[in-house]
Amino acid sequence: MGVEPENTLRSFVHAEQAGMDAVELDLHLSKDGALAVMHDAAVDRTTDGRGLIAEKTMAELRELDAGQGERVPVFEEVLDAIGSPVQAEIKDVAAARALAEVMLRRDLAGRVEVSSFHDEAVAEIAQLVPHVRTVLIASRWEADVIDRAKAAGAGTLALNIRRLTLEVVEQAHAEGLKVIGWVVNTQDHLRLVRALDLDGATTDYPEIRRAGRFTA
Repeated sequence: MGVEPENTLRSFVHAEQAGMDAVELDLHLSKDGALAVMHDAAVDRTTDGRGLIAEKTMAELRELDAGQGERVPVFEEVLDAIGSPVQAEIKDVAAARALAEVMLRRDLAGRVEVSSFHDEAVAEIAQLVPHVRTVLIASRWEADVIDRAKAAGAGTLALNIRRLTLEVVEQAHAEGLKVIGWVVNTQDHLRLVRALDLDGATTDYPEIRRAGRFTA
C-alpha cells in the first residue's frame, strides 16, 4: 500500500475504512509452516531485519519492525482484524496447501479469493478448496495466457495495466473470464480501466476508490 507500511494490519484497516471492495495481501510460508503476510521472499526491504522468510520461524518474524512499529502479520490475524473480503496472493507455491487448510477449517471460500503468478499454485488451491475463486496474475504474457488461466481453474486474470489491450480483454470475456488491471495508481490508468471495460482493479492508494471497484 502506498499510504501505510505494506502488508501490515495498519494498512489493511486503512483500506477497509476507505471503503475498498476487498483487501489484497501476500503470503509466504515461514520456517515453521505459518502463513506470513509479506510481499518479498526476504524481509530486508520492508522490515528492520535480514534474511529469507523461509529461514525464519513466525516468532522470529514477529520480532521485526515492519514499519512504524507494525509487526509481520499472520494470515489468520488479518482475517480476524478486518471484516472485508480478502484476495490472498500466493507468492510461495509451498504456501498453497497451508492456505487451503486454513480456508477449509474456517470455511473461507466465500470470503477469500486466491491469486498467484504461479499456475501450479492456482491449480492446487482450486483442486483442494471447493468453490474457491481464483485469479491468475501476469505481468508479461504470451498469447496462451487465457488458456493457462482456464487450465489452472482460474476464473479471473489479473494483468499489468501498462500492457493490457482491448483484444486480450475481449478474448478473456468471450471465454468467461473476468479481467482486472494492476496496479492502478494514476488517473490515466483509471481512465484505461473504464475504457477497457475491466471487471476491477488493484491500487496502492485507497482514496482512488471513489471512481471504481478496487482491492488494496
